[in-house]
Amino acid sequence: MSIELSTDAVDDKGFFDPRYTCDFDNSSPELRWTDPPGPCAGFAVIAEDPDVNGSFAHWVVYNIPFNIRHLPAGIPAQEVLPNGIRQGINGYGKLGYTGPCPPPRDAAHRYIFRIYLLRELPELASRPTREQLLAAIGPHVIGTAEIMGRYQRLAQKAG
Repeated sequence: MSIELSTDAVDDKGFFDPRYTCDFDNSSPELRWTDPPGPCAGFAVIAEDPDVNGSFAHWVVYNIPFNIRHLPAGIPAQEVLPNGIRQGINGYGKLGYTGPCPPPRDAAHRYIFRIYLLRELPELASRPTREQLLAAIGPHVIGTAEIMGRYQRLAQKAG
């Protein structure tokens, strides 16, 4: 089962918009997805940088209800959102989204936003990490979609 995932954070050349990085607002980007072709209980989203020690989580979102088709930009760092969506712990040990922030002078890193279509929404402990979420949803995943953008920070000029 597949859907299409889109975001305003990645341009048509595959580059990540600096607005959503540590260099500017560091706020979460908007994500949109199409209707699933069959029944599904809901969704989970993980944003990660696979170019850091296996993978570094930038956002862990879960319990997204089946009738939701987008996450708006600028979601606050709170555990439970008004619509029941929940956020977990990112690679910095903080709740919510943290944007791309590769070391200056590193080659461009890849940032992947992946949505998981779930047969059922598993029970999870509060504030799961990427690894805990993946372990809990693993048996319930019936499809995925992803979008990837690259981001590179240039060296700061001495002033």
